[in-house]
Amino acid sequence: MSRICILGAGAWGTALAAAFVRQGHDVRMWGRNSGTCDEISRLHTNKAYIGDARLPEKLRATPDMADALEKADIVLFVAPAQSTGEVARQTADHLPSGALLIACAKGIDNRTGQTQSEVIAAQLPDHVVGVLSGPSFADDVVRGLPTALTLAMPEQEMAQSLARELSGDAIRLYASDDTVGVQIGGSLKNVMAIAVGICRGGGMGASAEAALITRGYAELVRLGVAMGARAETLMGLSGLGDLVLTCSSELSRNFSYGIAVGRGQDVSGLRLAEGVHTVSIANRIAEQHNISCPVMHTAGLVLSGGMSAEEARAALMSRPIKRESPQTAD
Repeated sequence: MSRICILGAGAWGTALAAAFVRQGHDVRMWGRNSGTCDEISRLHTNKAYIGDARLPEKLRATPDMADALEKADIVLFVAPAQSTGEVARQTADHLPSGALLIACAKGIDNRTGQTQSEVIAAQLPDHVVGVLSGPSFADDVVRGLPTALTLAMPEQEMAQSLARELSGDAIRLYASDDTVGVQIGGSLKNVMAIAVGICRGGGMGASAEAALITRGYAELVRLGVAMGARAETLMGLSGLGDLVLTCSSELSRNFSYGIAVGRGQDVSGLRLAEGVHTVSIANRIAEQHNISCPVMHTAGLVLSGGMSAEEARAALMSRPIKRESPQTAD
């Protein structure tokens, strides 16, 4: 079994840590907050992020980066996407030379336009960097409910070997070598979930939501392919699968955020929704590639205050009548 270090003590990091401990791996977590780390290690809970869920007694968390990384075979970066570069820099002096690095946060760096694996590789160029993503809620994973994810590495054989090693009764991993596609699917679906949430918040009904999900998915594929993803990857778990899950439950922070925006509620106290950070850079990338992304563009206008939620709903459902094509219709 592997020695796994998980960087990030939020909901997703805690859920992955619990799952891998149950599968027999030696897991140590790192978190910025010493109180949270102490709660995980002593009380076997993380109430701020996963409520009353009970964590394995063998799980340990520490605010000491060197301690967390000691003898790690695999390092999972699970801190919020916009802080990945900072966390990677902090690991540099403590990272074992042969450790495999896995990006787990979903988002595009809103300063550089880099994917998470690119952000990590820029700071730690001597290490192999992969990606873990797919349709998953932390609440399900921490409870041991079955979840399927995509594990992408630069080489397919490496991905398959690692997927076999890390899969268990609750988490089943599917191997891929399309690291770009896996990340673009996971990042852009957050933006689409906010847009669909705005629709839900305005009470537009399930039929309108289905139309918006379908059109948003077409945008996701168009932009993803332009960025180097394979279309078939975006048809899988980390694209369509993640989009469907995220747009179907208020357990999704992005969907819930969109619903609140659509209802005109104050969102200042809501938890981080990565799509809010991703939408502006994603729209800039779409412009650079001359890709039409009206759903994403409209979501960006609403989140930046350039359009009201009511105006957005009207705009999204009154696009010009065109021939439908899954890859080109907008």
